[in-house]
Amino acid sequence: MQTMALQNKCDYGFVRVASAVPRVNVADVDFNVENIIECYNQAKNAGAQLLVLPELCVTAYTCADLFASDALLDAAKHAISTIKKTTLHDDLLLFIGVPIRNNGHLYNCAIAIQGGRVLGVVPKSYVPNYKEFYEKRWFSCALLAGEQECVELNGEVVPFGCNLLFNAGKVKIAAEICEDLWAPIPPGSVASVSGANIIVNLSASNEVIGKHNYLVDLIKTQSARCIAAYVYSSAGYGESSTDLVFAGNAIIAENGKLLATGKRFAGVPQLVYADVDVDMLNHERCMNSSFADSALHFSKKKSEVALNWGKTLDYNVTPVLRNFERHPFIPSEESRLNERCEEIVNIQTMGLMRRMSFTHIDKLVVGVSGGLDSTLALLVACRAFDKLGYARKNIYGITMPGFGTTGRTYNNALKLMKALGITVKEISIVDAVKQHFRDIEHDIEVHNVTYENGQARERTQILMDYSNKVNALVLGTGDLSELALGWATYNGDHMSMYNVNGSIPKTLVRHLVKWFATWTDVATETGKIIRETLLDVFETPISPELTPADSRGNIQQKTEDLVGPYELHDFFLYHTLRNGYSPAKIYMLAKQMFEGEYEHATIKKWLTKFYWRFFSQQFKRSCMPDGPKVGSVSLSPRGDWRMPSDVAAAVWIKECENLID
Repeated sequence: MQTMALQNKCDYGFVRVASAVPRVNVADVDFNVENIIECYNQAKNAGAQLLVLPELCVTAYTCADLFASDALLDAAKHAISTIKKTTLHDDLLLFIGVPIRNNGHLYNCAIAIQGGRVLGVVPKSYVPNYKEFYEKRWFSCALLAGEQECVELNGEVVPFGCNLLFNAGKVKIAAEICEDLWAPIPPGSVASVSGANIIVNLSASNEVIGKHNYLVDLIKTQSARCIAAYVYSSAGYGESSTDLVFAGNAIIAENGKLLATGKRFAGVPQLVYADVDVDMLNHERCMNSSFADSALHFSKKKSEVALNWGKTLDYNVTPVLRNFERHPFIPSEESRLNERCEEIVNIQTMGLMRRMSFTHIDKLVVGVSGGLDSTLALLVACRAFDKLGYARKNIYGITMPGFGTTGRTYNNALKLMKALGITVKEISIVDAVKQHFRDIEHDIEVHNVTYENGQARERTQILMDYSNKVNALVLGTGDLSELALGWATYNGDHMSMYNVNGSIPKTLVRHLVKWFATWTDVATETGKIIRETLLDVFETPISPELTPADSRGNIQQKTEDLVGPYELHDFFLYHTLRNGYSPAKIYMLAKQMFEGEYEHATIKKWLTKFYWRFFSQQFKRSCMPDGPKVGSVSLSPRGDWRMPSDVAAAVWIKECENLID
């Protein structure tokens, strides 16, 4: 069936969805329709493209034996016509709950209405008849309809069945009703592997102690398993309180995450919105081979109904209605951040412990500069040695001052190594590098890439050769952000025997160092020194210190002045690798997330630089050392990221160049 495309050039794959909980009166259809229309108009004015209302909201869920009354059912049927007229000139897709008679049976149904038409009727698959639920007294389950594919409503023949899929190109929507979600194999699961990427649930779930938390977990889990968005609306104030209370739940989830929730027990109508990222969902499905295999096993042919979503929001003008993190690798809540830091450090520690025990080597060599990355690697090394029962003196921390080393980093390196109780070695690279420059006929006054890389490779040579001398492993320190940008000297600091930082972005490295400082015991003088030093490392500008300091001995070569702010690059990196976003989509989001901090032209400049460096520096990642994966974004050529070293970046650079500031 021919469908109309959802996207134009400005919607970036987002669909604005809404969940509403109107006020109802039991069996008062006119009152209920007025409230449904009010919710509809509010959602339309907010730019929503999809609106979901509760189960049986036209009549109320708690009508009980009144569902056997022709008067009530006829009023409900007539209400559909009234609601249709309201939608006549709009693209907003509305799902409402209505009892529908068909071939001598009564069905609890979700009805899809758009543009003055009923697009389809989806009956409830699982009709509960246990504990407080007694629905089979009135309603039949969808299976009873068999192969029936249509129903007559007010003179109009419309599609009917639980196999309906509402199609708008890359967006496909399936409906289920309340208990369907709680079944061992929900209809939404089958619909998802059959193409649905948004599942709506019209519900009337009463409140009992503990049920709500379980419900939220169920919705999040279902959206994650289905790699879909889940829009849930449950009955609220106005339902009968004879035996049950309905608090009203408006919940929107996407791939395991809550995007929006309403306020329960409010006593007033609820309406929540979120922008569902359909492009991300489709990308995630393409990358997940198990999802494709599930489609082979469980997908069923669906009867598709075309949607008309000709009007979409321009997200260059309209802010995205969802919580995108400015720092996607860093949880915004302190408790979650602490949990994540501890888990990451445990992964790093366990990886290093296994590598050392397997190689039967009980010594490490690590270059300690006084910067963030080497500090984190050293702290992980100490933790691993403590757990293995190895003596910390078998960690050889080597600081290698050169032409650009400042007193701040030099002193921090020495203080930290001494306080941690490792073996401290200081080996200046100045004389060796001068001799090397003479050998290769390089003018030491020319501070170019040869000048910088010559120092980096001399340091790596010292680490490698010293490790041979003492029979140790060289511990790498380079992080994920540096690997993404290629900000590492090939066969210099790029190389090691094991790298515990390789899948940790720079923005997160900083917080890990601060986390270690926070949890350092300051009851002793040594503990105080460690904490003070770590906090100063946390505040130190990021620099390779390969060019001379300024006249006051301060760091002059600041990495972020050269390659751009790491918080921007980590934002670009996350959404490029994790979500497969285009440069245009990342740019649009970055403008909104960093509004007031960076000018649009600055964001565009560094985004273009990101793609240029990311593509041109793949050859360094193709031979990066082993190291543990700690998050969902990784660049290991043996794991998450495989890309030719000679791939062209023209498509991405061209899109960046065409971006409008």
